[in-house]
Amino acid sequence: MQTFGIIGGGMIANFHAQAIQAMKGGQLGAIYARNKEKAAALAEKYNCKAYHQLSDLLADVSIDIVTIATPSGAHLEPTIAAAKAGKHIVCEKPLEVTPARIEQMIEVCAEQKVVLAGIFNRRFNWAMQAFKKAVDEGRFGKLTLCDAYVKWYRTQEYYDSGAWRGTWKLDGGGALMNQSIHTIDQLLYLAGDVKRLSASTTCLIHEGIEVEDTAVAILEFENGARGVIQGATSCWSSSGHPAEVQLCGSEGSVFMSDESFRVWDFKTAHADDDFVKQNLMEGATVGLGANDPSAINFDGHLRNFEDVVAAIETGRKPLVTGEEGLKAVKVIDAIYRSAKADGAWITL
Repeated sequence: MQTFGIIGGGMIANFHAQAIQAMKGGQLGAIYARNKEKAAALAEKYNCKAYHQLSDLLADVSIDIVTIATPSGAHLEPTIAAAKAGKHIVCEKPLEVTPARIEQMIEVCAEQKVVLAGIFNRRFNWAMQAFKKAVDEGRFGKLTLCDAYVKWYRTQEYYDSGAWRGTWKLDGGGALMNQSIHTIDQLLYLAGDVKRLSASTTCLIHEGIEVEDTAVAILEFENGARGVIQGATSCWSSSGHPAEVQLCGSEGSVFMSDESFRVWDFKTAHADDDFVKQNLMEGATVGLGANDPSAINFDGHLRNFEDVVAAIETGRKPLVTGEEGLKAVKVIDAIYRSAKADGAWITL
C-alpha cells in the first residue's frame, strides 16, 4: 500500500483526493496547502493530515508519493523539492509550461532515482485503449489524416476567478496548454511524433488574458501523415462539444468523441469490433469538461494513479513518464512559436 500526499489546495487537489480514496493500492495520508485554514478544511474533508509548510509534508516519512496540483507554472519547484526528499511524484498536466522546465524535472528525478509520472487521465478510458490497440495492430494501414478537435467554452468569470489563469507564467498558455493538452497527448500517443507544423493563435472573446482562446495548427507527422489541431475556449454550446481525436488511413477510420466512438470503420473485420460497437459507440458520454471543468469525473485519475503504483511496485515505467509528458508541451510550444512568427513552419 502506497501512501499519497497532495501538494495544492484547489479544485484539482479535490480530484486527486477523491481518486486516491477510491483507488486500489493507495491511500491518502496528507494534504499541503499554503493557506492554513484551507489545508485544515481539506484534511478534515478527506480524513488525513494537514500541512501548511511544504517542508513538513516532505519530511513525513509515511508519505511515499506526492501528487502536484498547483498552477501549471508552479510545478518545477515542488517537484525538485519532493525528489530531493526521496518522494515519487505524480504531476498534473502540463508537467510544466516550457520544455526546458520539464527537462529539468526529468533530470533531477533521474538523479534522485525517484519516479516522475504525469497525469494524462484520458489515456486510461476504455475507448482510448481500444483505439491504441487498433493502431498498434496496424489496422489503419498507412495513416493519412490525424486530427484533434477541442471546441470548448469558458466564461469570462472562469478566467477572472484566479490571477494565474490566462497568464504565460503560471498557465503557460490558453486553450491549448490548459484545456486541449489532453487531446493533443492522445493524438500523439496514437499517431506518433510531429515532424513540423504551422500555426495561428488569437484571443477572440475573452478580456484581460495574455493567452489564446482560439488556435489552429497544421501538422506533418514523422510517418508522413498530415493533420490538424483545433483548440478553443471560445466555442459556445449549451451542453458542450466533445473533444475529438480522428485517425484515418488506407484501411480504416476512427473518430473518438471523449470516451466513445462516433466512427469505428475498418476494411478488414476483427474480433474486437463487436465489443466496440456494442459497448463503446457514441451516446454514453459526451462533452466531458467542455463547458464546466468541475464536471470532469475522477475515473481516469484513479486509473492513472493505480498505474503509477503498479509501476513503482514492479519496477517498470508508468504509462505517462516524464518523457511522455514532455511530448505534448513540445508540440504546443512549437505552435506558439509558429504563431508568433506569422505561421512559419517550425521543425520539432
